[in-house]
Amino acid sequence: MNFPSSEDDPDRASGGHDHGLGENSTAGREPTSQQPEESGDTESAESSQRKSKKQRSFWKELPILIVVALGLTFLIQQFVARVYMIPSGSMEQTLHGCPGCTGDRVLVDQVTYLFTDPGPGDVVVFKGPPAWTENDAPSNDSSNPIAGFFRQIGSVVGLAPPDEKDFVKRIVAVGGQTVECCDDNNRVLVDGQPLDEPYIHWEEGRGTQQAEFDPVRVPNDSVWMMGDNRNDSSDSRYQGGGGARGAVPVDNIIGKARVIVLPPSRWQGVSDHDPQEVAMPAAAPSSYSAPAWQQGLPAMIGVIGAWPTLWVGRKAYAGITRLGQGRRS
Repeated sequence: MNFPSSEDDPDRASGGHDHGLGENSTAGREPTSQQPEESGDTESAESSQRKSKKQRSFWKELPILIVVALGLTFLIQQFVARVYMIPSGSMEQTLHGCPGCTGDRVLVDQVTYLFTDPGPGDVVVFKGPPAWTENDAPSNDSSNPIAGFFRQIGSVVGLAPPDEKDFVKRIVAVGGQTVECCDDNNRVLVDGQPLDEPYIHWEEGRGTQQAEFDPVRVPNDSVWMMGDNRNDSSDSRYQGGGGARGAVPVDNIIGKARVIVLPPSRWQGVSDHDPQEVAMPAAAPSSYSAPAWQQGLPAMIGVIGAWPTLWVGRKAYAGITRLGQGRRS
């Protein structure tokens, strides 16, 4: 029996059987070799989807974070503390507001007087009563809603005076007391006693002699206001024609100026030196002095109230940081 030689069988001579096995082997391995590529494509697609979701999530949450921040700012400004700009120089040098200088921004505490009464020496922001504003020219903002809107936005962060009818002065006397000027040493008298006023500023060119005025009994539930720039301040001595009409109702007081927050070169607390402290006997009871435990309440409430605000702030910051990291990954 003759067997075909390799020359007679071309397929065998060329290793067709082996080649056929090779093709089958290759065909069998093709799915295996393509699986990692498909897996990589799937992971890449999933990663892209995750990034896209994180980016969409960030832009969805950003308005919420902004609304929460504005809401907290509004609540704090309305009920706890607010930044006011000092527009005039009537409180120099305690508070800057002189022409050509950078006006001070002061943080006004609106909680203190919920627990204590305003007292002599307090620097306060208050709404001018009718006697103080009856002769004022109408504001342009009242007829320009756009200007009024931006004025309100600016007042929230202390970039503009909150209202042209808001004032800042120092309390010199309280309801029931009698105030007058001056004694032989050019000092204001309250109930016949001279005041100790180290904060008075004598502006150059205006002299160092205070304007005299007759005794005025401060109406109950009112206070007598005077500026530290004593000869350049339109205060209770002149407003409403002077006398009892110049006094300011306690209900008009917005809050107590605590700290100068801007500019940085002026960072400091606002003096609340009691000018009557030296004049009044130390042991004598005072109707306008609050008990020590009441004076400490605002600070305690401020500390307690700071915790939820701090917690919300940390959560918001963590959320922004987390979303920012997701965008970068």
